[in-house]
Amino acid sequence: MGAAGIWLGVLQAATLILALVLLYRPLGDYMARVFTSAKDLRVERGLYRLIGVDASSAQTWRAYARSVLAFSVIGVLLLYLLQRVQELLPLSLGLPPVPEGIAFNTAISFVTNTNWQSYSPEQTMGHLVQLAGLAVQNFTSAAVGIAVAIALVRGFAGRGSATIGNFWVDLMRTLVRLLLPLAIIAAIALIAGGAGQSLSGFTDVHTVAGATQSIPGGPVASQEAIKLLGTNGGGFYNANSAHPFENPTPWTNLLEILLILAIPFALPRTFGAMVGDHRQGYAIAGAMGSLFLVSMVALSALELSAQGAAPQLAGAAMEGKEQRFGILGTALFGSASTLTSTGAVNGMHDSFTPLGGMMPMLNMMLGEVAPGGVGSGLYGMLILAVIAVFVGGLLVGRTPEYLGKRLGPREIKLASLYILVTPTLVLAGTALSFAIPPIRADVEKTSILNPGPHGLSEVLYAFTSAANNNGSAFAGLTANTPWFNTALGVAMLLGRFIPIVLVLALAGSLAQQQHVPETAGTLPTHRPQFVGLLVAVAVVVTALTYFPVLTLGPLAEGLVR
Repeated sequence: MGAAGIWLGVLQAATLILALVLLYRPLGDYMARVFTSAKDLRVERGLYRLIGVDASSAQTWRAYARSVLAFSVIGVLLLYLLQRVQELLPLSLGLPPVPEGIAFNTAISFVTNTNWQSYSPEQTMGHLVQLAGLAVQNFTSAAVGIAVAIALVRGFAGRGSATIGNFWVDLMRTLVRLLLPLAIIAAIALIAGGAGQSLSGFTDVHTVAGATQSIPGGPVASQEAIKLLGTNGGGFYNANSAHPFENPTPWTNLLEILLILAIPFALPRTFGAMVGDHRQGYAIAGAMGSLFLVSMVALSALELSAQGAAPQLAGAAMEGKEQRFGILGTALFGSASTLTSTGAVNGMHDSFTPLGGMMPMLNMMLGEVAPGGVGSGLYGMLILAVIAVFVGGLLVGRTPEYLGKRLGPREIKLASLYILVTPTLVLAGTALSFAIPPIRADVEKTSILNPGPHGLSEVLYAFTSAANNNGSAFAGLTANTPWFNTALGVAMLLGRFIPIVLVLALAGSLAQQQHVPETAGTLPTHRPQFVGLLVAVAVVVTALTYFPVLTLGPLAEGLVR
């Protein structure tokens, strides 16, 4: 890749960072107003009456958790039903019902904000299922994540309260005041950039080689907008954001990356506003930004190095990458996608260089906190902040305090359990895929097309993506099998809702406490030293957990010359 291409990539990254800096304050402050306002909009009041919710009543953490779980269970059942009766619905395009295994996996996938797709969407889903099923869950699953994050922030801001807000109010406000308006604006921008938006079916065209190809149309831009804004990631087409109907040009590529990162990077400002100290928000955003920059630079450098025999012979690691985006445009998108819970791709991660392919895995293994998914990134980083404060307290021999709240045994246990859930699911799922003889035989015969270390990497990537609710894949793995449809579905379900329950329990515990005044021995949590400690904790506590298995997969493949 020439110097001009590198400078163009640097300019893209600089433009993205500038846009995020400019959005940080207005978007973050707007979200703080959304969740602290005492007034309900007329449309919100109508929705509350429709579902029988008293908007003035607050919930305990247990009631909040029950509401989240009940809402999500209903979402899974409805989405599964829509897929199974697809042939009876309008705009089905003549497609048959979605098979049971895929329908089960997809229902869980979209409700958990994962959007894992082991099928070709344009060949499997009709327009109504895409719109009323997948797109609706793109909105609601994102709103659930933001609501849970706001509940945790209220826990830190609360003063002897038994409640942490009302889930249904938080959900409706997120949908009506935040996601819907932004998604409409984003969809219009994508349409202006050339993304498709119609209700047309399949169109037969003749290629330059004389063959006939059937090209599906559909409501692409509207789904693309919310899949990115909500850090969902499921594509309208199998090629996802590499498809020209989803991502037509280099400038739409940069816009899509901005959509992925805008809300997660602005939420720390919301956090600072709600706890009454913007310095705390800057510290959290600083830790997120530091991890993001390191990952982005590392992935870009590894892909530019063209490590491996085939890339070196070709002169560049362009396999699986779109020419209109180039290496750096693909690396930037891949970093944003896997450092959040988006999972959208504009290139084939399976075709990255061996060590380059490890970076998206590491991004997810960090817990997707740099900046993470909408809501989930903020509450994940706040959990790590609790751990960091506890570590700092041990170093100075004091009872740890964070934002005026004492972190006792209960709080540390909840934070520790949160940290342990995802690695357990990832490593257990990967191990079971090879430890049980019948499953191993099926995996090796049916699913893995590249045996050896890369085959292990494909399976490890799948469970890392599922348990972290990301949804991207090393697409060389054939995942549409009974084992992977079931195991990955369970990993997505547990990886989403066990952490959410733990976060809400922590929010309830913190909200009940009175504020503890700062003393000379209180650890400052707004200074660069704490940001460095937080980054170190994120790396040591999360990513290094996976080091042994990484040595068997991407490291073993990448270090062999």
